[in-house]
Amino acid sequence: MEADIGIEKGKIAFLGSSATAPKSSKVVDAKGKVVIPGLIDTHTHHRDPGFTHKEDLTTATQAAAAGGVTLSIGMPNVNPPTTSVDRFKNVIEISKKKALVDFNHNPSGTVPEEIPGLAEAGCLAFKIFMVKDTGRDYPHMPGIGLHHHGDLFRSFEAVAKTGLPLMVHPHDQDLMEMIEQRYWQRGDRSPQAYAKAYREFDGIIWDTAIATILRFQKATGVKLHILHMSTPGALEMVRRAKGEGRPVTCEVNPWALFLGNSWENIEKLGPYCLGFWVPEGHAEALWEGIRDGTIDVVGSDHAPHTKEEKEIGWKDMWKSPGGEPQIQDYLRLFLTEVNQGRLTLDRLVWLTSYRPAHVFGLYPRKGVIQIGSDADLVIVDMRKEETIQNETTLTKVGWTPYHGRKVKGAPVTTLVRGKVVMENGNVVGKPGDGQFIPPV
Repeated sequence: MEADIGIEKGKIAFLGSSATAPKSSKVVDAKGKVVIPGLIDTHTHHRDPGFTHKEDLTTATQAAAAGGVTLSIGMPNVNPPTTSVDRFKNVIEISKKKALVDFNHNPSGTVPEEIPGLAEAGCLAFKIFMVKDTGRDYPHMPGIGLHHHGDLFRSFEAVAKTGLPLMVHPHDQDLMEMIEQRYWQRGDRSPQAYAKAYREFDGIIWDTAIATILRFQKATGVKLHILHMSTPGALEMVRRAKGEGRPVTCEVNPWALFLGNSWENIEKLGPYCLGFWVPEGHAEALWEGIRDGTIDVVGSDHAPHTKEEKEIGWKDMWKSPGGEPQIQDYLRLFLTEVNQGRLTLDRLVWLTSYRPAHVFGLYPRKGVIQIGSDADLVIVDMRKEETIQNETTLTKVGWTPYHGRKVKGAPVTTLVRGKVVMENGNVVGKPGDGQFIPPV
């Protein structure tokens, strides 16, 4: 619809025709452009505290503002890992000083005794990794992962009692160790070997792990949010669970659709696009899951690492940390797909704003443009053509895996609770502008 949006005290106070709009002291002209709700990124690796040579809460949220993200939610693989109430509160205090956009943090759910207190402290969800690193000690370090099924089940039970979602990074560690040993015995530790190992037997390490946690969900009733969806088999299992009316949701990451979905990228970019390889047929299944509503959320999985850390991967990918910067670029990538007709703008907003707000207990404060909601808004120029460049990336590591990628459609202004934090492509927000946002 064509309308004016009126903002007062950080909230949307008016939505209607220009003829009836109240007078305002400031007007932002969005004529000829599209206004969408600010993106809610439920899966961001801020790296702060402990790994601030890669990123910190200021640089991460600068990149967020430039990418149209108005709420960025961190992950527990920081140092010290957020496994306790005190550590969680420390991260929140750091964020209050440094963040340009609104924030929260998903602590680890590995210590059942800490879970009730963490929920009371205002977290939106809990995070558990089923993976541990072999050949390196980061990003999946001790303390944030559970691999014994009994320990994992106890955490499912504890999180279920809070009513909050449990985010799980699925991974069959036992199977993966057997698979990767076969590559190592052949002396092959290349990026190509790493990519193939994670995809052996048509993605068996993903499907067996997801089958297990879906069964745990059925037993405990926890609100399960499955991360890193990437196989047709996993999508079918989630469809069945949803069809049974169970509280199961899932996430897709931009790298699965725009980066690791091409073997040419694996060959050309190597460690700079791993992560994981998602074969073309599996990537197309993800697009179908987006269109039919099986996939609920796009989480950026923004995961910056330095070039020095990545370069090691050309010789031994098992020593190079996985993941890449994503938060500044992913809206542009999806808007390009909207322009090409692969998905609708409405579905994109559903995935990046509206549905995340519902899954993580933020609606109606966030994720929607309606009277009474926070004025988190992004003005998008659907006709703007750009080339993504390392030189304009704001993440501390100074590179993007999408360097040289041409896009059409870009955020040009970002408002957080009515305050402009990015204007005409320039970040104007300041550290401390962001607020801690607990569940509604």
